[in-house]
Amino acid sequence: MSLDERDFFDNRSETRTDRLSCPRCKRVNEYQMRWVVRRKKARIPPGADERDRALYSKLRDYMIRVDDSVTCKTCGKKFDVPSQHSMVFLQEGGVVPSASVVDGDSDDDSRFNR
Repeated sequence: MSLDERDFFDNRSETRTDRLSCPRCKRVNEYQMRWVVRRKKARIPPGADERDRALYSKLRDYMIRVDDSVTCKTCGKKFDVPSQHSMVFLQEGGVVPSASVVDGDSDDDSRFNR
């Protein structure tokens, strides 16, 4: 029996600030946004088959944004957050990029997270 992708990750909720520009009043402010941080488990779960082992070796840590819209602090209008910031891969080695910066060294993710 094949394992589900959720079996390979530890989930944690996190709040980060991001600088966004309101499309109506054009003012830039910092907004608190909720993210789910998914970190790959240190060991492959028991009961994994060969397909699961191959999948596990290719997995990377990433974050998924929970909030899709925010309210402007200046004009009070609600606006959507750009969708290109909805998922961010985390760098290995400890340093986590800003929520608004996507991993700049990989072209393999250029087709909307296949």
